[in-house]
Amino acid sequence: MAADNHQEDNLYSYDSFGEKRKPSDHRFLWWCAGAHQDLLKQYPSEHAKYSGLGGVILATFVLAGLSAGYAIYTIFNNLLLTFCFAIIWGLIIFNFDRFLVATMRKYGISKRKQIWMAVPRIALALLIGLTIARPLELKIFEKEINTKVVENVHKKIQLNDSLLKIESANLAQTATDERNRLITRKQQIEDTLHQLQQAYLHEADGTAGSMQRGIENITRLKLNAFDQARTQYGPELAQLNTGIQEQDRILNDANAGLESKRKLYEQAAVANVGFLERNKALSDLNSEESSVFWTSLLISLLIILIEVGPILSKLIMPVGPYDIALAKEELLAMAASENDIRQDKEVSYEKKKVFYQKQKEMSDKLVSKLSSLQEKHINEELEKWERGDWDPRDHRASMDEVMRKIKEKYQLGEDGLI
Repeated sequence: MAADNHQEDNLYSYDSFGEKRKPSDHRFLWWCAGAHQDLLKQYPSEHAKYSGLGGVILATFVLAGLSAGYAIYTIFNNLLLTFCFAIIWGLIIFNFDRFLVATMRKYGISKRKQIWMAVPRIALALLIGLTIARPLELKIFEKEINTKVVENVHKKIQLNDSLLKIESANLAQTATDERNRLITRKQQIEDTLHQLQQAYLHEADGTAGSMQRGIENITRLKLNAFDQARTQYGPELAQLNTGIQEQDRILNDANAGLESKRKLYEQAAVANVGFLERNKALSDLNSEESSVFWTSLLISLLIILIEVGPILSKLIMPVGPYDIALAKEELLAMAASENDIRQDKEVSYEKKKVFYQKQKEMSDKLVSKLSSLQEKHINEELEKWERGDWDPRDHRASMDEVMRKIKEKYQLGEDGLI
C-alpha cells in the first residue's frame, strides 16, 4: 500500500515527466548583475531574471572590448597592446555598468523616483554606447571605408600637387626675374666695356676719335679708361655670374624637386592612414550615401540599446520577492544602525542630565549652607545688640571679614550669595 501510494504521488509530480536534473549554477551571471547571491538563492523564481540581466551586462563587456581592440589596432598595429587594452577597457565598462545596475533599487521607491534615478545612468550609458559604437561601425564598413580612404588620399595628393606646382611656379618666377635682372645688369656692364674697348681700338687705327693714326697720347688715355673700367666692373661681373649660376640652380632644383616632393607626400599620406582618417571616410560616406547613413544609424542605435539595456532592463523589471527581501535586509540593517545611534545619544543625554542634576543639588546645598551661616551670624550680632555689646565698627569689620573668608573658601561671587 505504501509503495502504491508513493507511485501514485509520483504520477502527478513534475519529476515523473523527466529525469531529475541539478539546477544550473548561475552565480557568475548573478555576480555580473550585482545581485546579492546568498539572498537570491532563496527565490528560484528570480534566478532567470537576474541571469538574463547579468548576460546583458556581460555583452557590454564583449562589445566594449571588441570596439577598443579594433580602435587600438588601427592606431598601433600591435596585437599584444591591442589585447591588453581591449581587456582593460572592457573591464572598465563592465564594472561601470555593473555599478549602475547594482545601485538601482526597485522596492520602497516610487516609479517616478526610479525614472529620475535612471535618467543620469541612461545618459552615461548613452555616452558609453556612442564611444563603443563608432569603432565597431568602422569595422563593419571596413571595405567601403578602405575605398573611400583611397579616394580621400588621392584628393589630398592632387591638392598637394597643385600647391607644389603653385609653390614651384612662384619660386621659378622669382628666380627667373632675379636671373633676368642680373643678366640685364651684366649686359649693361659688358656693353660699357665693349664701347670703351672699341673707342681705344678705333683711336689706335685712326677710324674714329681724332681720325689720326698713331697718336699715342689719346690712344693711351682711352686704353687706360678701358683698363680702369674693366678693373672697376670686374668684381661686379664675377658676382653677377655667380648670381646667375645660383638662379639657374634654383630653377633646376625647382623643376627636379617637384616630383620628389610629390612622391614623398604620397608615401606619407598612404602610410599614415589612421583612425581619424578612417573616421572621416565613414562620415563622408554617411553624408554622400543615404543607405550608409541609415545603416550606420541603425547599427549605432542597436549598440547603444545594448549598452543602455541593463539600465532599461532593471527599470522595467517588476518588483519580485528578491527585491522585497533585499530592501528588508538593507532597511533593517539601517534601522538597527540608526537605533544604535539613537540609543547612544539617549545614554549620553541621560549621563549629562544626571551630571547637571548633581551639580544643581550641590549648588543648592552650598547656597543653603551659606544662608544658614548668614542667619547664624546675624542672630549672634542681634543678641550682642540686645545685650548692649554690639559695636557698629567691630560688626562691620567682622562681617566683612566673614563674608570675605566665605567667598574665598567656597569660591563664590557676588551673585552666588542670597
